[in-house]
Amino acid sequence: MSKILVTGAAGFIGFHVSQQLLARGETVIGLDNLNDYYDVNLKYDRLSQLKAQEHFQFHYLDLSDRPGMERLFAEQQPDRVIHLAAQAGVRYSLQNPHAYVDSNLVGFVNILEGCRQTEVQHLVYASSSSVYGANRTMPFSVHHNVDHPLSLYAATKKANELMAHTYSHLYKIPTTGLRFFTVYGPWGRPDMATFSFTQAILEGRAIDVYNHGKMKRDFTYIDDIVEGILRVSDRIPQPDPHWTGKLPDPSLSSAPYRIYNIGNHQPIELLHFIEVLEDCLGKKAEKNFLPLQPGDVLATYADIDDLRHDVGFEPCTSIEVGLARFVDWYRNYYFKV
Repeated sequence: MSKILVTGAAGFIGFHVSQQLLARGETVIGLDNLNDYYDVNLKYDRLSQLKAQEHFQFHYLDLSDRPGMERLFAEQQPDRVIHLAAQAGVRYSLQNPHAYVDSNLVGFVNILEGCRQTEVQHLVYASSSSVYGANRTMPFSVHHNVDHPLSLYAATKKANELMAHTYSHLYKIPTTGLRFFTVYGPWGRPDMATFSFTQAILEGRAIDVYNHGKMKRDFTYIDDIVEGILRVSDRIPQPDPHWTGKLPDPSLSSAPYRIYNIGNHQPIELLHFIEVLEDCLGKKAEKNFLPLQPGDVLATYADIDDLRHDVGFEPCTSIEVGLARFVDWYRNYYFKV
Protein backbone atom coordinates (compact mmCIF):
# COMPACT_ATOMS: atom_id res chain seq x y z
CA MET A 1 0.00 0.00 0.00
CA SER A 2 1.06 3.57 -0.63
CA LYS A 3 2.30 6.11 1.89
CA ILE A 4 0.22 9.25 1.40
CA LEU A 5 0.82 12.67 2.95
CA VAL A 6 -2.49 14.39 3.71
CA THR A 7 -2.14 18.04 4.69
CA GLY A 8 -4.94 19.55 6.74
CA ALA A 9 -5.65 16.11 8.19
CA ALA A 10 -7.51 17.59 11.19
CA GLY A 11 -9.61 19.75 8.88
CA PHE A 12 -13.06 18.95 7.52
CA ILE A 13 -12.15 17.42 4.15
CA GLY A 14 -8.72 16.18 5.23
CA PHE A 15 -10.23 14.20 8.11
CA HIS A 16 -12.71 12.41 5.85
CA VAL A 17 -10.09 11.73 3.17
CA SER A 18 -7.71 10.30 5.78
CA GLN A 19 -10.46 8.05 7.14
CA GLN A 20 -11.16 6.58 3.71
CA LEU A 21 -7.50 6.11 2.86
CA LEU A 22 -6.96 4.25 6.14
CA ALA A 23 -10.07 2.15 5.51
CA ARG A 24 -8.60 0.88 2.26
CA GLY A 25 -5.26 0.04 3.89
CA GLU A 26 -3.07 3.02 2.98
CA THR A 27 -0.51 4.55 5.36
CA VAL A 28 -1.45 8.16 6.06
CA ILE A 29 1.01 10.84 7.16
CA GLY A 30 -1.20 13.58 8.56
CA LEU A 31 -0.10 17.21 8.82
CA ASP A 32 -1.92 20.12 10.45
CA ASN A 33 -1.06 23.29 12.38
CA LEU A 34 -4.36 23.16 14.36
CA ASN A 35 -4.86 26.91 14.05
CA ASP A 36 -7.74 28.71 15.75
CA TYR A 37 -9.53 29.99 12.63
CA TYR A 38 -12.46 28.01 14.02
CA ASP A 39 -13.10 25.85 17.13
CA VAL A 40 -9.89 23.90 17.76
CA ASN A 41 -11.79 21.33 19.85
CA LEU A 42 -13.52 20.12 16.70
CA LYS A 43 -10.10 19.60 15.09
CA TYR A 44 -8.81 17.70 18.11
CA ASP A 45 -11.89 15.45 18.11
CA ARG A 46 -11.38 14.62 14.42
CA LEU A 47 -7.71 13.99 15.06
CA SER A 48 -8.36 11.68 17.98
CA GLN A 49 -10.32 9.36 15.70
CA LEU A 50 -7.44 9.25 13.23
CA LYS A 51 -4.77 8.72 15.87
CA ALA A 52 -6.63 5.66 17.12
CA GLN A 53 -5.87 3.88 13.85
CA GLU A 54 -2.74 1.83 13.28
CA HIS A 55 -1.48 3.23 10.00
CA PHE A 56 -1.86 6.92 10.83
CA GLN A 57 0.86 9.20 12.15
CA PHE A 58 0.48 12.89 12.87
CA HIS A 59 2.85 15.83 12.45
CA TYR A 60 2.03 19.17 14.08
CA LEU A 61 3.52 21.52 11.52
CA ASP A 62 2.79 24.77 9.71
CA LEU A 63 3.02 24.75 5.91
CA SER A 64 5.06 27.95 5.96
CA ASP A 65 7.77 26.35 8.14
CA ARG A 66 10.30 25.72 5.38
CA PRO A 67 12.88 23.73 7.39
CA GLY A 68 10.13 21.67 9.01
CA MET A 69 8.54 20.87 5.67
CA GLU A 70 11.90 19.93 4.18
CA ARG A 71 12.54 17.52 7.06
CA LEU A 72 9.08 16.00 6.79
CA PHE A 73 9.45 15.18 3.10
CA ALA A 74 13.03 13.94 3.52
CA GLU A 75 12.14 11.65 6.42
CA GLN A 76 8.78 10.34 5.22
CA GLN A 77 9.34 10.09 1.45
CA PRO A 78 5.62 9.97 0.63
CA ASP A 79 4.47 8.24 -2.54
CA ARG A 80 1.66 10.73 -3.10
CA VAL A 81 0.47 13.99 -1.59
CA ILE A 82 -3.13 15.11 -1.09
CA HIS A 83 -2.80 18.77 -0.17
CA LEU A 84 -5.94 20.04 1.56
CA ALA A 85 -4.48 22.43 4.14
CA ALA A 86 -5.06 26.13 3.46
CA GLN A 87 -6.31 29.31 4.99
CA ALA A 88 -9.94 29.09 3.94
CA GLY A 89 -12.78 31.60 3.79
CA VAL A 90 -13.64 34.39 1.36
CA ARG A 91 -14.76 36.97 3.93
CA TYR A 92 -11.87 36.36 6.33
CA SER A 93 -9.43 37.20 3.54
CA LEU A 94 -10.69 40.78 3.72
CA GLN A 95 -9.63 40.97 7.37
CA ASN A 96 -6.39 38.99 7.47
CA PRO A 97 -4.78 38.86 4.02
CA HIS A 98 -1.32 37.91 5.31
CA ALA A 99 -2.64 34.57 6.62
CA TYR A 100 -3.51 33.67 3.03
CA VAL A 101 -0.08 34.59 1.74
CA ASP A 102 1.67 32.56 4.45
CA SER A 103 -0.44 29.42 4.09
CA ASN A 104 -1.71 29.41 0.52
CA LEU A 105 1.32 30.84 -1.28
CA VAL A 106 4.43 30.29 0.85
CA GLY A 107 3.01 26.99 2.12
CA PHE A 108 2.19 25.79 -1.38
CA VAL A 109 5.72 26.49 -2.60
CA ASN A 110 7.00 24.35 0.27
CA ILE A 111 4.66 21.55 -0.83
CA LEU A 112 5.83 21.82 -4.44
CA GLU A 113 9.48 21.81 -3.42
CA GLY A 114 8.93 18.79 -1.19
CA CYS A 115 7.30 16.95 -4.09
CA ARG A 116 10.21 17.88 -6.37
CA GLN A 117 12.93 16.82 -3.94
CA THR A 118 11.35 13.44 -3.18
CA GLU A 119 9.97 12.69 -6.68
CA VAL A 120 6.38 12.31 -5.50
CA GLN A 121 4.26 10.24 -7.90
CA HIS A 122 1.24 12.57 -7.84
CA LEU A 123 0.26 15.81 -6.12
CA VAL A 124 -3.49 16.38 -5.75
CA TYR A 125 -4.38 19.76 -4.27
CA ALA A 126 -7.48 21.70 -3.32
CA SER A 127 -8.45 24.61 -5.49
CA SER A 128 -11.86 26.27 -5.22
CA SER A 129 -14.94 27.29 -7.18
CA SER A 130 -14.04 30.81 -6.02
CA VAL A 131 -11.50 31.04 -8.85
CA TYR A 132 -14.36 31.60 -11.31
CA GLY A 133 -14.83 35.05 -9.77
CA ALA A 134 -16.52 37.46 -12.14
CA ASN A 135 -17.41 34.73 -14.65
CA ARG A 136 -21.10 34.67 -15.54
CA THR A 137 -21.18 31.80 -18.03
CA MET A 138 -22.96 28.86 -16.40
CA PRO A 139 -22.17 26.13 -15.64
CA PHE A 140 -18.58 26.94 -14.69
CA SER A 141 -16.24 24.90 -16.86
CA VAL A 142 -12.57 24.08 -16.30
CA HIS A 143 -12.10 25.18 -19.91
CA HIS A 144 -13.19 28.74 -19.08
CA ASN A 145 -10.82 31.62 -18.38
CA VAL A 146 -10.50 32.38 -14.64
CA ASP A 147 -8.47 35.58 -14.64
CA HIS A 148 -10.90 37.74 -12.64
CA PRO A 149 -10.99 36.56 -8.99
CA LEU A 150 -13.11 38.60 -6.57
CA SER A 151 -11.26 37.87 -3.33
CA LEU A 152 -7.68 37.35 -2.20
CA TYR A 153 -8.63 33.79 -1.22
CA ALA A 154 -9.70 33.10 -4.80
CA ALA A 155 -6.55 34.75 -6.14
CA THR A 156 -4.34 32.48 -4.00
CA LYS A 157 -6.17 29.40 -5.28
CA LYS A 158 -5.72 30.55 -8.88
CA ALA A 159 -2.05 31.15 -8.07
CA ASN A 160 -1.77 27.57 -6.77
CA GLU A 161 -2.98 26.26 -10.12
CA LEU A 162 -0.39 28.36 -11.96
CA MET A 163 2.40 27.34 -9.59
CA ALA A 164 1.49 23.68 -9.93
CA HIS A 165 1.59 23.95 -13.72
CA THR A 166 5.06 25.46 -13.56
CA TYR A 167 6.37 22.52 -11.52
CA SER A 168 4.60 20.02 -13.78
CA HIS A 169 6.24 21.67 -16.79
CA LEU A 170 9.74 22.11 -15.35
CA TYR A 171 10.09 18.96 -13.28
CA LYS A 172 7.45 16.61 -14.78
CA ILE A 173 5.65 16.33 -11.43
CA PRO A 174 2.09 15.07 -12.07
CA THR A 175 -0.32 17.54 -10.47
CA THR A 176 -4.10 17.68 -10.33
CA GLY A 177 -6.07 20.63 -8.97
CA LEU A 178 -9.62 20.12 -7.72
CA ARG A 179 -12.07 23.01 -7.66
CA PHE A 180 -14.46 22.19 -4.80
CA PHE A 181 -17.98 23.59 -4.76
CA THR A 182 -19.45 24.48 -1.31
CA VAL A 183 -18.66 21.32 0.62
CA TYR A 184 -20.90 20.38 3.57
CA GLY A 185 -21.63 17.41 5.79
CA PRO A 186 -20.81 15.81 9.18
CA TRP A 187 -17.75 17.26 10.94
CA GLY A 188 -18.08 20.36 8.74
CA ARG A 189 -16.57 23.78 9.33
CA PRO A 190 -18.39 26.06 11.83
CA ASP A 191 -17.75 29.12 9.65
CA MET A 192 -19.80 27.72 6.76
CA ALA A 193 -23.54 28.19 6.28
CA THR A 194 -24.70 24.64 7.03
CA PHE A 195 -23.04 24.62 10.45
CA SER A 196 -23.59 28.25 11.44
CA PHE A 197 -27.25 28.25 10.35
CA THR A 198 -27.94 25.02 12.25
CA GLN A 199 -26.32 26.38 15.39
CA ALA A 200 -28.17 29.70 15.22
CA ILE A 201 -31.58 28.16 14.48
CA LEU A 202 -31.32 25.72 17.38
CA GLU A 203 -30.21 28.52 19.70
CA GLY A 204 -33.03 30.81 18.58
CA ARG A 205 -30.74 33.37 16.98
CA ALA A 206 -31.31 35.06 13.62
CA ILE A 207 -29.28 33.89 10.64
CA ASP A 208 -27.61 36.37 8.29
CA VAL A 209 -28.91 35.84 4.75
CA TYR A 210 -26.74 37.74 2.29
CA ASN A 211 -27.99 39.34 -0.93
CA HIS A 212 -31.48 38.90 0.55
CA GLY A 213 -31.26 35.18 -0.22
CA LYS A 214 -30.91 35.73 -3.97
CA MET A 215 -27.88 33.50 -4.36
CA LYS A 216 -27.33 29.97 -5.62
CA ARG A 217 -24.69 27.53 -4.50
CA ASP A 218 -23.69 24.13 -5.85
CA PHE A 219 -23.76 22.43 -2.42
CA THR A 220 -21.69 19.22 -2.54
CA TYR A 221 -21.85 16.52 0.12
CA ILE A 222 -18.59 15.48 1.76
CA ASP A 223 -18.79 11.79 0.76
CA ASP A 224 -19.00 12.80 -2.89
CA ILE A 225 -16.01 15.10 -2.51
CA VAL A 226 -13.94 12.33 -0.89
CA GLU A 227 -14.87 9.80 -3.56
CA GLY A 228 -13.80 12.27 -6.23
CA ILE A 229 -10.50 13.04 -4.50
CA LEU A 230 -9.56 9.36 -4.13
CA ARG A 231 -10.47 8.48 -7.70
CA VAL A 232 -8.48 11.42 -9.04
CA SER A 233 -5.53 10.61 -6.78
CA ASP A 234 -5.41 7.10 -8.24
CA ARG A 235 -5.38 8.48 -11.78
CA ILE A 236 -1.99 10.06 -12.49
CA PRO A 237 -2.29 12.73 -15.22
CA GLN A 238 -0.35 12.42 -18.44
CA PRO A 239 0.73 15.14 -20.88
CA ASP A 240 -1.99 15.85 -23.45
CA PRO A 241 -0.50 15.30 -26.93
CA HIS A 242 -3.21 17.45 -28.51
CA TRP A 243 -2.64 20.51 -26.32
CA THR A 244 -1.38 23.53 -28.22
CA GLY A 245 -0.15 26.94 -27.16
CA LYS A 246 -1.99 28.47 -30.12
CA LEU A 247 -5.34 27.66 -28.52
CA PRO A 248 -4.37 26.91 -24.90
CA ASP A 249 -6.93 25.00 -22.86
CA PRO A 250 -6.43 26.07 -19.20
CA SER A 251 -7.48 22.67 -17.79
CA LEU A 252 -4.93 20.65 -19.78
CA SER A 253 -1.28 20.92 -20.74
CA SER A 254 1.63 19.40 -22.58
CA ALA A 255 2.85 18.79 -19.00
CA PRO A 256 1.35 16.14 -16.64
CA TYR A 257 -1.20 18.61 -15.30
CA ARG A 258 -4.99 18.55 -14.88
CA ILE A 259 -7.83 20.60 -13.36
CA TYR A 260 -11.27 19.25 -12.41
CA ASN A 261 -14.46 20.61 -10.89
CA ILE A 262 -16.04 18.56 -8.12
CA GLY A 263 -19.57 19.80 -7.53
CA ASN A 264 -23.09 18.43 -7.28
CA HIS A 265 -23.92 20.21 -10.59
CA GLN A 266 -27.32 21.23 -9.18
CA PRO A 267 -27.31 24.83 -7.89
CA ILE A 268 -29.67 25.40 -4.95
CA GLU A 269 -31.21 28.75 -4.07
CA LEU A 270 -30.12 29.84 -0.61
CA LEU A 271 -33.72 30.28 0.59
CA HIS A 272 -34.58 26.73 -0.52
CA PHE A 273 -31.48 25.46 1.25
CA ILE A 274 -32.71 27.15 4.43
CA GLU A 275 -36.20 25.62 4.00
CA VAL A 276 -34.74 22.11 3.75
CA LEU A 277 -32.58 22.75 6.81
CA GLU A 278 -35.62 24.02 8.74
CA ASP A 279 -37.48 20.81 7.86
CA CYS A 280 -34.55 18.70 9.09
CA LEU A 281 -34.38 20.66 12.35
CA GLY A 282 -38.13 20.90 12.86
CA LYS A 283 -37.74 24.60 13.57
CA LYS A 284 -38.10 27.81 11.56
CA ALA A 285 -35.28 30.29 11.16
CA GLU A 286 -35.43 33.96 11.97
CA LYS A 287 -33.78 35.65 9.00
CA ASN A 288 -31.70 38.81 8.93
CA PHE A 289 -31.58 39.85 5.27
CA LEU A 290 -28.39 41.66 4.24
CA PRO A 291 -26.79 42.94 1.01
CA LEU A 292 -24.20 40.99 -0.98
CA GLN A 293 -20.85 40.90 0.81
CA PRO A 294 -17.59 42.00 -0.85
CA GLY A 295 -15.88 39.01 -2.47
CA ASP A 296 -19.08 36.94 -2.74
CA VAL A 297 -20.40 35.68 -6.07
CA LEU A 298 -24.07 35.39 -7.01
CA ALA A 299 -24.02 31.77 -8.11
CA THR A 300 -21.84 28.70 -8.49
CA TYR A 301 -22.60 25.78 -10.79
CA ALA A 302 -20.11 23.05 -11.67
CA ASP A 303 -19.68 21.56 -15.11
CA ILE A 304 -18.35 18.08 -14.26
CA ASP A 305 -18.16 16.57 -17.75
CA ASP A 306 -14.38 16.10 -17.53
CA LEU A 307 -14.57 14.43 -14.11
CA ARG A 308 -17.31 12.12 -15.34
CA HIS A 309 -15.42 11.26 -18.53
CA ASP A 310 -11.95 10.78 -17.04
CA VAL A 311 -12.62 9.08 -13.71
CA GLY A 312 -16.16 7.78 -14.16
CA PHE A 313 -17.65 9.60 -11.21
CA GLU A 314 -20.14 12.35 -10.48
CA PRO A 315 -21.52 13.61 -7.15
CA CYS A 316 -25.15 12.63 -6.63
CA THR A 317 -26.17 13.22 -2.98
CA SER A 318 -29.28 15.41 -2.79
CA ILE A 319 -29.45 18.38 -0.46
CA GLU A 320 -32.33 16.68 1.41
CA VAL A 321 -30.25 13.58 2.15
CA GLY A 322 -27.05 15.51 2.88
CA LEU A 323 -28.61 18.01 5.28
CA ALA A 324 -30.47 15.26 7.15
CA ARG A 325 -27.17 13.44 7.70
CA PHE A 326 -25.49 16.65 8.87
CA VAL A 327 -28.27 17.43 11.34
CA ASP A 328 -28.12 13.87 12.72
CA TRP A 329 -24.38 14.26 13.26
CA TYR A 330 -24.75 17.72 14.81
CA ARG A 331 -27.36 16.58 17.32
CA ASN A 332 -25.30 13.54 18.26
CA TYR A 333 -22.04 15.51 18.55
CA TYR A 334 -23.39 18.41 20.60
CA PHE A 335 -26.36 16.89 22.39
CA LYS A 336 -25.43 13.17 22.45
CA VAL A 337 -28.91 12.08 21.36
